[in-house]
Amino acid sequence: MYPELMVIPMREELVRAGIAETRTAEDVDAVLAQPGTTLLVVNSICGCAAGKMRPGVRLALGNSTNPPDQKITVFAGQDREATERARSYFEGNPPTSPAIALLRDGKLVYLMQRFVIEQSTAQQIAGELARAFDEFCAKTTA
Repeated sequence: MYPELMVIPMREELVRAGIAETRTAEDVDAVLAQPGTTLLVVNSICGCAAGKMRPGVRLALGNSTNPPDQKITVFAGQDREATERARSYFEGNPPTSPAIALLRDGKLVYLMQRFVIEQSTAQQIAGELARAFDEFCAKTTA
């Protein structure tokens, strides 16, 4: 684990974008028990999180017409219990950080793992997330 003082700016970058921190397993479960769509960002101290993932998430949320109902983050290597619980919802997928997931009613519908983030620019990540928001978060009208 890194000293908390070092990761505060990395945490705050997502919080300023309107993403709530979930620092315990109970926090994660409480949000994912709510109906609707949830963006779950597995934050990390690595360079690809700083230069690609966090900026890409911010861009996508700032330009989306179909944002998720809830937005949460866990910090890998810092909030271990919360991160393990978040990853338990990614059934069948290996744990990676950073990662970006969309869940609908607590079930995984979309996952962008580290290998995709590493090969993408922030703009590409934002574009792909905007596409995923349109596909999985659009409200249906009766």
